[in-house]
Amino acid sequence: MDKPMNVCVLVGSLRKASFNRTLANALISLAPSSLKLEIVEIGQLPLYNEDLDIDPPADWTAFRQRVKGADAVLFVTPEYNRSVPAALKNALDVGSRPYGSSVWDRKPGAIVSGSPGAIGAFGANHHLRQSLVFLNVPAMQQPEAYVGRLDKLFDEHGNIASEGTGKFLQGFMQAFASWIEAVRSRE
Repeated sequence: MDKPMNVCVLVGSLRKASFNRTLANALISLAPSSLKLEIVEIGQLPLYNEDLDIDPPADWTAFRQRVKGADAVLFVTPEYNRSVPAALKNALDVGSRPYGSSVWDRKPGAIVSGSPGAIGAFGANHHLRQSLVFLNVPAMQQPEAYVGRLDKLFDEHGNIASEGTGKFLQGFMQAFASWIEAVRSRE
């Protein structure tokens, strides 16, 4: 078997016990063996300020190197005010700079959005897609993943309590693995 593809997982919610972090961990457990997924923390990143590019903070440098070294990126995010959380937007900005050195360029990506509400953070998912288009991240188009009722999806151990949702998410991760391979084969 070839070496698994290295995938950074960025979770938009910073709360330790967030529903989206639980969802990210479930996705990691459902991924095919061709993927090696790891959550990359974004809460410690100082807010992007171009003045700091002269002597970038160590957290920026480490984040940029980690994402640049990955084969792909998976975004798992809630919706805040019909958009992505500030920490996730900041991570996009930090990784896109300095100008001409974006770590996102041509990096295959996928988005899973989730919320306790019924529409599964649809607005955040699509707002994030707008940024990814500009950043030249080929984002998987199908299947789309808007996971509603996250507060009811997991048992007390963080396992997915719905067999149907588990099968859907496992299929999503298989499709993502295929998407990564397809994008990488075009290079």
